[in-house]
Amino acid sequence: MENLAPKPGDLEPIETASRDEISGAQLERLRWTLNHAYTNSPFYRRRFDEVGVHPDDLKTLADLSKFPFTVKQHLRETYPFGMFAVPQERVARLHASSGTTGRPTVVGYTKGDLDIWATVVARSLRASGARPGDKAHVAYGYGLFTGGLGAHYGAEKLGCTVIPMSGGMTERQVTLIQDFQPRVILVTPSYMLALLDEFRNQGIDPRTTSLAVGIFGAEPWTNAMRLEIEQAFDMHAVDIYGLSEIIGPGVANECVETKDGLHVWEDHFYPEVIDPETGAVLPDGEKGELVFTSLTKEALPMIRYRTRDLTRLLPGTARSMRRIEKITGRSDDMIILRGVNIFPTQIEEQVLKCRGLSPHFQIELSKADRLDVMTVFVEAMPGCTDAATRQDSKKELAHHIKSVIGVSTKIRVENPGSVERSLGKAKRVVDRRDQG
Repeated sequence: MENLAPKPGDLEPIETASRDEISGAQLERLRWTLNHAYTNSPFYRRRFDEVGVHPDDLKTLADLSKFPFTVKQHLRETYPFGMFAVPQERVARLHASSGTTGRPTVVGYTKGDLDIWATVVARSLRASGARPGDKAHVAYGYGLFTGGLGAHYGAEKLGCTVIPMSGGMTERQVTLIQDFQPRVILVTPSYMLALLDEFRNQGIDPRTTSLAVGIFGAEPWTNAMRLEIEQAFDMHAVDIYGLSEIIGPGVANECVETKDGLHVWEDHFYPEVIDPETGAVLPDGEKGELVFTSLTKEALPMIRYRTRDLTRLLPGTARSMRRIEKITGRSDDMIILRGVNIFPTQIEEQVLKCRGLSPHFQIELSKADRLDVMTVFVEAMPGCTDAATRQDSKKELAHHIKSVIGVSTKIRVENPGSVERSLGKAKRVVDRRDQG
């Protein structure tokens, strides 16, 4: 893989600014945000008044802890536009979640918000190793999901030639990657594995493609999966982080030269890590739930939004801005199995240790005699489908899960292609404990 470290002059001045400069800019922008929210959003005025705080109470960055949290349920309760802080005529675009767990969460953007969004995504792409003039294959879903259009406009802002492929049509994706020869691909890591399978099905060596940089987001993934993708494609695999409520993709990104955590673009998003149970702010370096406050958003400012993502804040390395550790799971997709806390990424790490198994898996939770049971459905690698090899793989995975995570699980080793492929976010857990 080629060296993609930025050259002198490539970075914006804020990316190498001192902590004092960054903190000063944050305090100024945070004061503006709190005043903007309080003055223009009835929701935030009511929330602040309920706990007895006013924007003028913010004297230092630490004073932000006095202000109340915002959670996803608040967006559902104020559906569709009850949290907006600008008149409808200033809203240039709307995005929304799928609404599969309740009312969809709706987010809005002014023209200024869209420009900031494109700017932070462009910064993220450059940090990943993308450069002006590159062809960028965008395989995130388009539409109301923020991934596709967020990546698209950020790539254009950087000066890339954008291929707006979206998700699905896996065979055609492989064909166009061969024909158009993009240097950069933006996609969920689980769908990249589906593309890898299709390259192999077509008899194409993935290492011969033009792809040099993969920018993967929208779901947690492990360093083991990074290694799998990098070795398969001879490319850099870099993590991007974001969520619709804060802006979309582009809130934080790894730097390709270090790949040691995701630098938060702190001039636009103020991060905190809290104890998920008490809400207390934790010192940098301690693990907890990630919370964000937007610093420059107009249409939908977010004050202390609880992401449910678990991580810790670390000092900057390749950039001055602080890093978040790779997201290992969420406080609300944690599996509690017989008193043990488990995240799907932990299972993924154990699957990738087994040479006879592919990375495609799904966890099913059920009940037997009133006890929770976890079954891991996983595919055998092509050429490893005979009964003896399957049995060896089954025993190996069960051993790894028991010795590392501490629980006994059922393992089902299926034929290649048996586990449903994801065109977007992988559905890793199917919970049937309330059925029958």
